[in-house]
Amino acid sequence: MRFISMFPIVAISLLLVACGKPAPETTQPAADAQSMQQASAKAEVPTFSAETFYNTVTLFGSSINHDGTAVLVTSDESGIFNVYSYPLDGSEPTQLTNSTTDAMMGVSWFPKDGRMLYTADQGGNELNHVYVRLEDGTTQDLTPGENLKAMFGGWHEDDMHFYVMTNERDNRYFDVYQYNAEDYSREMVFENNTGFNVDAISPNGRYMALSRTNSNADSDLFLVDLEAEAVEPQLITPTDGNVQHNAYTFTHDSSKLIYGTDGHGEFYQAWAYDMASEEHSEHFVADWDVSFLYFSDSGKYQVVGVNADASTELTITDTTTGSEVVLPEHPPGDLRGVNFSDDETTMVFYVNSDVSPSNLMFWQVGSENVVQLTNTLAEGMEPEHLVHSQVIRYPSFDLLSIPALLYKPHQASAENKVPAVIVIHGGPGGQARKGYSAMIQHLINHGYALLGVNNRGSSGYGKTFFHLDDQRHGEDDLQDIVYGKKYLQTLDWVDPDRIAVMGGSYGGYLTMAALAFTDEFDAGINIFGVTNWVRTLESIPPWWESFRQSLYDELGDPATDGERLRRISPLFHADNIKAPVLVVQGANDPRVLQVESDEMVEAIRANNVPVEYVLFDDEGHGFSSKANRIEAQEAYVNFLNTHLKQ
Repeated sequence: MRFISMFPIVAISLLLVACGKPAPETTQPAADAQSMQQASAKAEVPTFSAETFYNTVTLFGSSINHDGTAVLVTSDESGIFNVYSYPLDGSEPTQLTNSTTDAMMGVSWFPKDGRMLYTADQGGNELNHVYVRLEDGTTQDLTPGENLKAMFGGWHEDDMHFYVMTNERDNRYFDVYQYNAEDYSREMVFENNTGFNVDAISPNGRYMALSRTNSNADSDLFLVDLEAEAVEPQLITPTDGNVQHNAYTFTHDSSKLIYGTDGHGEFYQAWAYDMASEEHSEHFVADWDVSFLYFSDSGKYQVVGVNADASTELTITDTTTGSEVVLPEHPPGDLRGVNFSDDETTMVFYVNSDVSPSNLMFWQVGSENVVQLTNTLAEGMEPEHLVHSQVIRYPSFDLLSIPALLYKPHQASAENKVPAVIVIHGGPGGQARKGYSAMIQHLINHGYALLGVNNRGSSGYGKTFFHLDDQRHGEDDLQDIVYGKKYLQTLDWVDPDRIAVMGGSYGGYLTMAALAFTDEFDAGINIFGVTNWVRTLESIPPWWESFRQSLYDELGDPATDGERLRRISPLFHADNIKAPVLVVQGANDPRVLQVESDEMVEAIRANNVPVEYVLFDDEGHGFSSKANRIEAQEAYVNFLNTHLKQ
């Protein structure tokens, strides 16, 4: 299979958490890894620099080339993301792009030769273009123009055509073009004039699955027959009440659409729609959200990922027998990026865990061994130097059970209490998940306990839990953060008087809200966080138009809810902030504009409160340059050392 997921699916996934008797501090006994970690605490664990942690290599992408000899991988080994060809024989990779400024992201090999597709934006502005790299190393922009955004949409089964979506005609909406793989000529196959999201295109190119966002709790699926006389989207999910839908993929024979819905319970289930009979049937159901589902090219293998309590449980099924494919022994962790060669004799995938970045693996299907092709931890660093998270739950102010990930430093004990940091994920609606994070592990390595809170409104715990913070942001979800602090204060190895809060994007907002609306925390780190909701919601990028209403349902409409939005915006309450603050921002951020951080810093300084400001001129909403990530990380730990350890 040359392209794993036709389009990025942002599932609004949610869990019913009943109010009542408080949950115990932990919902499971400490894992073996946690026990081993505590047993090894007596041994000296080296303290590593931020540079060492970011000398780990970040890898992703698993498109296998036409002759089954190499994988297309995106890597930041050069200091910025570039595209590489990783041979399956274990020999040295070949660097295919050589950017020193803008991040290059590999998308797909061409089906019959050594050309490849990749995307890149400019300095983090998120205006991606789609490029082709020819076999002689020259490149061509397939989506030229100014102020446009483009996305790859997958290959036609004839291997002679592929799809690209761009908003060049109307910057609010994405039209779909079919490109010829020989001369890159194109034709528009769908003109998007009403804000549909393009979710999937069938392998034979006949059908297109579209979704329409009605609210943050309701969306519909439509099917377009591109061979019909009138290319009109037909509603295929008529439902009463609020039900979310999204398309995962089509079956390999283009006869069925596999889609996700939360209309049958708290969690996303996978259902099938038969194009011929127009019948719907249950396809795959789990006790948690089905995050993704796709097939190998021939349809022989089905890959399903389930978001199980902040981890991905991945199942590979042989559809010809109905039996689960059992892999030989491999390193522990979540599997990612499973992909098959054209002849389906070779499978590649990544394994990622709290204590190991993603490593590329390959398996000759049916053989007794999995081969590890990479070792991405920095030289001198071992998994046992790092820390496994533990899933815990604690009661909030209203006894709602709040899921979280707890990280205990090796050196922490009742005799050696450590300061703590609450880490808040982005969103709204994101999730703190298991998996390697250089930022988290570096702070732990320097002696900080961490609690990654999945406050109400987080995805992955059912639709009821997800919607508990609708237009309650900065209120009930903020109390979940405060009660996370209270939970930390019950641990005999945490210093109860030295607890900070930090987060990025929406997590940066809640960080500033925690400092402006409570006096609970000793310091805060705001990473490109919203501080003025009125301005942010009025300035959302035009390409977010299709889910503008969903954002308003979630947060409020600045035209009608301005008073409430100002009430919850930290910028207008900066005189309440007493604790030291570090603010980190990218100048090219199209989501949270630089002015948000500029004004917040100015307001805090006017209040004579210690504030530090790190501004990256060449970054957007997230930092792609390794040098910038190191600089930001050093700022985090130095700031915390100054205000929590002295």
